[in-house]
Amino acid sequence: MKVGLLTREYPPDVYGGAGVHVEFLSRELRALTQLDVHCWGTQGPESTGGPGGSGSPGDPDGADAVARHRAWSALDTANDALRTLSVDLSMAAALAGRDLVHSHTWYANLAGHVGKLLHGIPHVLTSHSLEPLRPWKAEQLGGGYAVSCWAERTAVEAADAVIAVSGAMRADILSCYPAVDPARVHVVHNGIDTALYEPDPGTGALRRLGIDPRDPYVLFVGRITRQKGVPHLLRAARQLDRGVQLVLCAGAPDTPEIDQEFRALFEELSRARGGVHWIPRMLPRPEVVQLLSHATVFVCPSVYEPLGIVNLEAMACGTAVVASRVGGIPEVVADGTTGLLVPYDQRDPERFEHDLGRALNRLATDPGRAAAMGTAGRCRAEREFGWDAVARRTVEVYEDVLKAT
Repeated sequence: MKVGLLTREYPPDVYGGAGVHVEFLSRELRALTQLDVHCWGTQGPESTGGPGGSGSPGDPDGADAVARHRAWSALDTANDALRTLSVDLSMAAALAGRDLVHSHTWYANLAGHVGKLLHGIPHVLTSHSLEPLRPWKAEQLGGGYAVSCWAERTAVEAADAVIAVSGAMRADILSCYPAVDPARVHVVHNGIDTALYEPDPGTGALRRLGIDPRDPYVLFVGRITRQKGVPHLLRAARQLDRGVQLVLCAGAPDTPEIDQEFRALFEELSRARGGVHWIPRMLPRPEVVQLLSHATVFVCPSVYEPLGIVNLEAMACGTAVVASRVGGIPEVVADGTTGLLVPYDQRDPERFEHDLGRALNRLATDPGRAAAMGTAGRCRAEREFGWDAVARRTVEVYEDVLKAT
């Protein structure tokens, strides 16, 4: 089976959960399909050049076929949504000879849809989030948000199969896009590599980053976006016990406005108390694993989260999780067993921040209970979320689609 996998993110340019999903899914799919990956980028001889560009797939390491596509240079100063569409056209043009195309996120969904029409092949789409449920993106994309919503709707409604990363995500898809036949929407949860993400007893990275491993700390890892709820966390952290550190591994702000809001709240919290650490860059995976391993509590304050793969990463490292009860998070974090879930209501953010602060304190000041939850989380990650199972279930969707067409 010849499969073209379409994505914005692919190593070394992975910045979010969808990129992590594609990275590990593609690794497992290589053993089950003849796979080539089409992603954004300009690195190496395998790059392609937008409309009219050329380039042959081929990873320098020989492990995978990878074609990197860049936006049309004539659109360098255009809205980001238009630049995305130009990358999509380049990807679609490169899909000749594939039996099936599989796209991830709106950044590549339209490429899958056009590839389906152009080459007469089925299109499978994995939905990691939904544009209608992320209205704050209008702040980032301006009028391009209307374009991204149109691209996603067009692709989802025409796809031969839609994969949702959680049961909650499936419900959201059917709610946002009622024209979609429910029989075409399949749930395949995200996964975790528990060999890469496992407890690390070392503390060298912590000390280099100025974090005292002798004192408990709450850890956040993620982008500075409205979706991830970082401003809520900074306000909730005002309640943290003075002996508890807060570590924010946070970067890539969506907009100047959210960046300014984050910085103001961070500075306010830093003036009021010590032990507040901000790491404003992406760290290598081994350093993130060490941060996760030694955190007393990992926090995920998202206001929208189809699954929350970072919670799986924390659990695999043996760390208790405090997270908002939204989207697919309850399908990962077992409330009271592997962590604590905090209800979120957008109409009452102050209540959420108060309850989040209380939940963080309950575990951060009770390391024995937190450790027990971390152990339970590690067991759950190993038992239920292996990437090999995710890949097998994905190939089953491919096979069903090919039989139907």
